[in-house]
Amino acid sequence: MELDSARIEDDDRTAPDRAHHKFEIKATGEAARAYDFKAARPPKKRTNLIETIGNLAKTCLGGGVVAIHESYKMCGLWTSFVLTIVFGFCISYAMYTIAHSAQRMYGRVQVAQMSYPDLAEATLEVGPFDSLRKYSKTFRYLVDFTICFNLFGSCCVYQIMMAQTIKQLVEGTNEISADGNPPLRVYIVILVIPCILLGMITSLKYLAPFSIIADFIIMTVALATVYYAIKMAETSPLDMPVFKSVAGLFEFMGVCIFSMEGLGAVMAIENNMEEPRKMGVALFGGMSIVVSIVLTIGFFGYWAFGEKSKSPVTLNFPLEPFPIALKVLLGIMIYVTFALNFFFPFELMWFYIKKKYDPNKYWLWERVFRAIFICGITVIATTFPKVNKFIGVLGSFCISNMGFIYPAFIQLCLDWTDPGLGVMLWRFWKFVLTIAFGLTLFVIGTYTNVKGLILESF
Repeated sequence: MELDSARIEDDDRTAPDRAHHKFEIKATGEAARAYDFKAARPPKKRTNLIETIGNLAKTCLGGGVVAIHESYKMCGLWTSFVLTIVFGFCISYAMYTIAHSAQRMYGRVQVAQMSYPDLAEATLEVGPFDSLRKYSKTFRYLVDFTICFNLFGSCCVYQIMMAQTIKQLVEGTNEISADGNPPLRVYIVILVIPCILLGMITSLKYLAPFSIIADFIIMTVALATVYYAIKMAETSPLDMPVFKSVAGLFEFMGVCIFSMEGLGAVMAIENNMEEPRKMGVALFGGMSIVVSIVLTIGFFGYWAFGEKSKSPVTLNFPLEPFPIALKVLLGIMIYVTFALNFFFPFELMWFYIKKKYDPNKYWLWERVFRAIFICGITVIATTFPKVNKFIGVLGSFCISNMGFIYPAFIQLCLDWTDPGLGVMLWRFWKFVLTIAFGLTLFVIGTYTNVKGLILESF
């Protein structure tokens, strides 16, 4: 799951996120469906279908994908392989549900574009359940919180990955552990200064070009993983474990979902499309790329390095000139991705924080709070330096809500009166199944990963 240029390019993002305006039903039925939200949007340079596919791929791919092979180790090679495809479809459908639900909402409230928090707020304000309308702002804040938790948590993951890469290069060994002299936690603490400096960049136009370079690095890492798998694998993939344990399954699910989701950015992408009604086509193209890369690194990474797999995957590469260069490049990519992921949730938080301060002192206080937040991220990363378990917690806790529970509830509210729940209430039962899956992932997945994170961190 990563913040990338698709979010950066959404110049109008802050307006709908911050407006907190009141929504009301202005059209229903055919009148709502006939609303031309594309024509009602303000003129600006927008992305065509090919550019949208590229933005989707860049948004969903990032540092998390280079840890997927270690989750294959927890679950089993072939079960993980099949489930990666299944979850790729599920995440694509979740992103489509969010975008399609927003497009249905546009016609009802006669608003041309929305963010994910906007959609959540509007769902309860104009929904069929009168008793829930007073909680519309609460739902909005819940979505805001989940997005912030997910992206700030991602920053913790990237700090740990950077520290592991630096530690390996300094020690010159393939054996990476949290111990040593100095231990991994010291490297994480040392990174607080360069991360704070990076966090002081308040305009993403300086970071956006690096996202393209980052994509090439990820592609190179994927190809290198295939090469070293063929070169170093000691057994046939047919002899690898098919399935290991239920606990490992839920650990894998959290990491897998985190590694290829772009739920927080889906509305920014939709808002910037020339042909927003082609979101389904864009998702098919973009997620096909994402799933292919995740499958490649996961399958070949575990096959090559087996039970000794470490994250990021480049830590498993031999200490030779090309792999060393790749490790350095990946470290730089993760460093830039840290800045990209930090920007969006901080902007959401800064909107609420700055109300307490004099506008003439915003420049100073914004930078103070940027430094405070990055120090907080560093404290968490230092306390829990087990990267794979950390990713599993984020995937289980955040994506179960953002990708399954919230979208299913929003869709149910939209379907309740138009077009209705269908024959034998099939739309309601689809909602129940989706919520059941989301809650199962949320409860069991979060518990399993949090337990593993605590046990392995102390």
